[in-house]
Order: sequence, then C-alpha cells, then structure tokens
Amino acid sequence: MRARAGDPPRTMPQKVLAGRASDPQLKGDLVRVKVDQVILSRAPARALSEALAMGMKKAVPEVTIAYDGTAVTDSQTEAAKANQAPDSVTSGFPEHGVLVARPGIGFPAPVHIERFAAPARLALTDDPRLAPVGGVGMLCLVVSPSQLGEAMATGQVWLRPPRSIQIHLSGRTRPFVCARDAALELLRRDISEVVRRIEAEFQAPVVLEFAGQSARLMSVGNRAVLCGIAHQVGAAAALFISDDKSEVFLRDQRRSKAHRALVPDPGAPCEEVLTIDLGAVDPLIMDEKGKVRTARELSGKPVGQVVLGGDSGITLRDMLASASLLKSKRIPPRLDLLLAPPSRQVLEVLGQSGALVDLVATGARIIEPDRRLMTSELYPPPSDSASLRNADPEPQSDTRRSFLVGSAEALSYAVAHGVVGDPRAFKRPARVTVPRVLPTEDVLVVRKKAQKKGPQPIPFKPTAPRPITPWTGTTTLQLVRGIPNGEMLFQDPAEGKKATGLALVLEALDDVRSVSEAITTGAAVRAIIASYIPSQVVSALASEGIASFQASPTAVTALGKQKKLSLPKSTAWGARTAVSAGKAKVQLRWLAIDREQKWTQAGRASKAT
Repeated sequence: MRARAGDPPRTMPQKVLAGRASDPQLKGDLVRVKVDQVILSRAPARALSEALAMGMKKAVPEVTIAYDGTAVTDSQTEAAKANQAPDSVTSGFPEHGVLVARPGIGFPAPVHIERFAAPARLALTDDPRLAPVGGVGMLCLVVSPSQLGEAMATGQVWLRPPRSIQIHLSGRTRPFVCARDAALELLRRDISEVVRRIEAEFQAPVVLEFAGQSARLMSVGNRAVLCGIAHQVGAAAALFISDDKSEVFLRDQRRSKAHRALVPDPGAPCEEVLTIDLGAVDPLIMDEKGKVRTARELSGKPVGQVVLGGDSGITLRDMLASASLLKSKRIPPRLDLLLAPPSRQVLEVLGQSGALVDLVATGARIIEPDRRLMTSELYPPPSDSASLRNADPEPQSDTRRSFLVGSAEALSYAVAHGVVGDPRAFKRPARVTVPRVLPTEDVLVVRKKAQKKGPQPIPFKPTAPRPITPWTGTTTLQLVRGIPNGEMLFQDPAEGKKATGLALVLEALDDVRSVSEAITTGAAVRAIIASYIPSQVVSALASEGIASFQASPTAVTALGKQKKLSLPKSTAWGARTAVSAGKAKVQLRWLAIDREQKWTQAGRASKAT
C-alpha cells in the first residue's frame, strides 16, 4: 500500500486503517473503518444474532467465516448445539452469507492463514488466538460480539487508531533454536511493561510491528509464531510486512491474487523500538507459572504428556523436524504423546511425506483439532507430572491446569528421554524440506451454493440478545475479586434493590483477558476495575454496556476486600470518579473515550445515539 503525496509517514497498522477510514488522517479518538473480513470462533451464534437484530440479510464483508471448533462430540455438546449455545455453529449460517469451517478442518488461526487471510486487509474476530494471522500481513483485532454484528450488518465499525512498537530482529537462529524460542525470548524481555506504558500515555491500542533483515528472511509460518504472543503481552495485534515471502506463501496456497505489498513508510513514527538478536537466543521453556527459563534450568523435570501441534507456536517445518528427530525412537512407558496437526493441510503433508508414519511408530496418538484442547478441557495436564506443549497458553485461572511451553525440538527431547532437557543434546539437527506443492482442497468449508446434497440446512434462529441495561442514576453492584467460577458469573445477583449486577476487581492481566471471553458468552458483568486494562478491551466492553475503571494497585486491593460498590450517575464519571465500597473511599478513572462513553451509558453500542 503506497502513501499518497503529502501524507505523513505511517506505520503498517495506520496504513491498513487509513485506506479504509472515513477520516484517512486518523485524527479522531475513534475512526469509522471498513472491515474486510469477520472471523467468528468463540461465540458465532451470538455474533450472528446481533447482526440479524440490526437487519442484516447477508454479511457485507468480503469474507465472513465461522469456525466450528467442537470436533469431539458427546451428549452435552450435542445438547448445547441443539439449544444453539453462543459458541455453536449451525447449518443455517451460509444462508446469511457466512462460510462455515466444519469440525476437523483444523484450528482457526492456521487454517485461516492458509485459506483466507490476505495481506494489507483488516479482520475483526472474537478470538485472541487469531493473532497469528498477522504473520501474513493482515491486521486482526479482537472486538465484542455486538461490534462483530455491526461489522457483518454494515461492513463498518468504530475503532481506536493504534500506536506501534517496532521489534527489530537481527542475526540468525542457531541449530535447535526456532521461532517458538524467539517468541518466548520476547516474553522473557517483559515487553508487556512497554505496552502498558504506551497504552497509558496515548489511550490507544498497541500493535507489535516486526522489522529488520532477519524478519524479512523468516517464513510466513515463523512470522505467525511470533505474532501469536500479542495478547499475552497486552497488545491488540502483531503484524509483519507483506513482501515476496508472503507472495510465495500465497502462491503455494493457490491464492496469489490475494497478495498486496505492505511495508511501513520510511521514518514512520513508532513509539518504541526493541531489538532482539536471534543469534543470542537459547532453547527456552515457559514454566507453569508463566516464567520463561532456559531448557537447561528445567533439565531433568519429569514429563508425562507431550502435545505436539495445536493452533500456535508450531509450523509445518517444526512438525517434520520432530518426526525426523524421533524416527526409530519409542516413547517412555509413562508418557503420552498427543499429535494435534494444526490443519488438514498439515496432516495431509505429514501423511504424504511419511512423517506421520514415523510419529505413529514412535507412539503418538492422533487427536482431533478441538478448541477445548487449547483450554485443557480435553486432555488436561496430568496431576503427577508435567505437560509440555507448543501452543500459547490461555489466560491462567483456577479451573485450568497450566503446562510447560516449548519448541518442537524441546518437545522431541522430552519424548525421547521422558524429561525436560536441552534439545542441543541431539547429535545433529533435523534437516527437512518443506514441500511447495500443498493440498488446498476446501472440502470442509461449507458455502451456500454447495448445499445441494443431503439434509437441507436448518434455518438459523437468532438467540435472545444480551439484556440491555442503561446506566441511569446511582448504581450498587456486587463486588467480586477475580473471576468467579460456575453460574455466579452468568446470574444477576440482584436482591431486591441491593445490587444490580457484578463488578469484578481484577489484579492480573490474565484476569482482564479472561473477562473478554466471558462477556461473549453472556456474563452478567456491569463493570470491571483493574490497575491496567488494554484499550482494545475497554472499547469492546463499552460496546456491550460494561464500564471499565482504572484504579491504583492500593485501591484495587482495598476494593477486593469489600462486597458492595456504589457508583454515582454515569454523567458524573470521568478521570476522577469518587466511589464508595463499604468503608473504603477510592478514586477511579473511567477509561472509555469519545463514543465509547455513550455506548456504555446506553447499555449497547447499537442503542447509543
């Protein structure tokens, strides 16, 4: 994308938005932009219901797709589908112009990169795990179901213009060090503090931009691995350039027409520049507490489960390398090796190359690409030993047992020896050739015109929208520290007139990230209070009528000990909002800006005037 004469130099996210915005200069706090793609993953039925409530007949964006991630079914999942749960996908979606990626096609991020992602375009999604699509040069932002509904119905949405952090990559990785290790190195550098500082200064989402000669030499798969960490550090997205590497990738996927060049303008102002020397990166492991350590530090830790694959942190080359390293080896007696190919394309290539036979001979069990694998609802980590995986972890919670995260080479070492260790102990690195001729048949993608055989599609019945509760007068909320388990999160705690909803007091970024997921499934939350809330989350919550307040760490601790919160009229909210909670009197800062304030007060973006 080329800048017009007279335009100031722009970063890549700014170039993507400027070409689609009603205000190409991106001067407002929020700008109205055209949306190219909508990707539904966590709550497809909820988002489609929102769109139909706005009068949509057929989805407006050029691509709207819903991923059905329930590949392993039982009586409970079938009942949820019959009742049209928010995360369900029915056969009636294509009637409204929404493509359906059927169960078994793979995990949403890798499949979307292969079949639909397009450089220099804007995509909106409800799933933070779609961040890897930035590896092909597509800007992908997480928004609320109501914003997704608006995007499907009108093709446009209001967004905060982002700021950028440039991550300059130099050097070359050494043997047994790969993109997964480089991503863990970024987490070890704690760039979340830089993201938080820039967010606080500009009240704008932050996008990670990868640059440097080493970034240009990376394959699209490796680029996607690095982009996958965006939401773990509080960034709204991550983005690589679109160049000859992405063009070759799309040509191999038989989608060369989708290619567009995308590079930042010379002198484009980034808020911060960080440098990573890939040649200095060692094999790394993220432990169960989220701390990144070298593989040697954890050497000897028993491993009872290895999950090779998943939706992030691994490429086709990595899986072929693991098969090569494990050829003629056998798994230890008390270790389970679970093979979760990221996509059907990867599974077919593994089969055609013979790598799948080698992995099965080692003792691997092939499992289906079910979204619950990523949350550990399926195949949870064992209680008596460690689980080692490639994929980025979900936000920590009391209901999710954590696991170790490492590269494919580190996983291969654990399979061969039964313990964590440095993969450089292998005699020689795996040398593999990734085939250029790839299977590209979209047999599990359902389009309306393809529904001619078999049972007729069942018409989609919109679900009842999330209740709209405007903020009128003073309000008393029930205070809850952290994210409650079970039904409490989805039930209105009102007792007479004593409380009219939940206010969550959150101390960790992982808790803030988890709230966004809960909101998509109808949580009865009316406000959240934390010392740091990413602006993209603030905007998404505001569109659902949920207020976001920032408080000092001391105030967060004080509020966490109380049970009731009294808020003044929303017209009195601002940078200094005095509230009372029991004996505690604290100052809160309302984080919504511009139109987001009207959305919050009205109880829904679509109801704001």
